[in-house]
Amino acid sequence: MSDLSAFSLAGKRILVTGANTGIGQGIAVSVARAGGRVIGVGRSAMDETAEKVAATGGRFEAMHCDLGDPMAAQAMLDQVWNEGGPLDGLVNNAGIIRRADAVDLTETDWDDVIDVNLKTVFMLSQGFARRALADPGRRGKIVNIASVLSFQGGIRVASYTASKHGVLGITRLLACEWAAKGINVNAIAPGYIETNNTEALRADPDRSAAILARIPAGRWGEPEDIGDAAVFLLAPASNYMHGAVVPVDGGWLAR
Repeated sequence: MSDLSAFSLAGKRILVTGANTGIGQGIAVSVARAGGRVIGVGRSAMDETAEKVAATGGRFEAMHCDLGDPMAAQAMLDQVWNEGGPLDGLVNNAGIIRRADAVDLTETDWDDVIDVNLKTVFMLSQGFARRALADPGRRGKIVNIASVLSFQGGIRVASYTASKHGVLGITRLLACEWAAKGINVNAIAPGYIETNNTEALRADPDRSAAILARIPAGRWGEPEDIGDAAVFLLAPASNYMHGAVVPVDGGWLAR
């Protein structure tokens, strides 16, 4: 394999969940820039993402789906595969967060977060693998978006922390089962990125200052920082990576 071709996604169809904003949008743009065709999935309008992808000269297709319904998510993946052809990659990025003291967290807030952040991740991965494994010789790449809270406890985000620990575990489990069958399953652990999920933290002067003081890079991350790492894990360059988690955190976990 020669030089830049190892990092190219030319001719590849990549499904990215939660592509309407934030990290998912950054991943969609990076995938398009690398030559991949992006199928963006989410509940909200993805016009802005489509415009950003078009600006790279890439191709973007929007699929609307409530990712809080794992069965609907799996049916959506089957529809994409049946109507547009096989997928080469799946990025399980969509995620939600609910902040509350652990003693106050409701069952609804627990279930909603676990359904989107963990159950749907598994069901989409299962659906992707079933289709890929039924096509002899087909390779596939799955990239799960974990978190630095896959390794730490955090504060006031019990269901989110549990879900992200689960994402790391399921990434390793699926890698063990599918590595020898042509499917790579890896994860990215973003640090503190400028997205809607971190808006409350960035708006709190004390919390924002405390977070920045701990990040060796001295800045919050940008969605494109995660997008470029995702391209690597979707491209041939990572063919011998299975069950890995790549922190993209400005050095947070090294501190």
